[in-house]
Amino acid sequence: MTSSSDTDHIPAKSDRDAVADTVNRYTYALDDRDWALLDEVFAPDAVVRYGAAEAPAVRGRAATVAMIRSFLDRCGPSQHLLGNHIIEIDGDTASSICKARVLHIGAGDNANLTYECVGVYRDRLSRSPQGWRIVERTFVIDIELGDRHAVLGGGSAG
Repeated sequence: MTSSSDTDHIPAKSDRDAVADTVNRYTYALDDRDWALLDEVFAPDAVVRYGAAEAPAVRGRAATVAMIRSFLDRCGPSQHLLGNHIIEIDGDTASSICKARVLHIGAGDNANLTYECVGVYRDRLSRSPQGWRIVERTFVIDIELGDRHAVLGGGSAG
């Protein structure tokens, strides 16, 4: 009788799972303020738009991280929840759509204030030697609750 190792029963991670992990990793990076983790999310030349489909483009991972920090560094805790993922794979490219609900708590004198937004992330990803990376992201906010400017100091949430 032959024995099999535990790994024989673990399926290989599918491309769909790997894309979902990349998209989800973004939420942990933001909520943990782990800015270096965004290197595992965005391609170096990523283009992002936050707030609306026609929002001005932010170009490059460094500029994207700086933009995200421009509002999250001003608020207290946040929680980014994603769900309803739809992922399509085409060779070394992928598209991902998911719903988001994001809660931001104020900091300092604004610790009693909240800002919440609900919207949709639409991503295009590319497979690199390091794994899947977002090359283009648009976050369209559909619902806003609370005081964005008091909690985030301006800027678009996401």
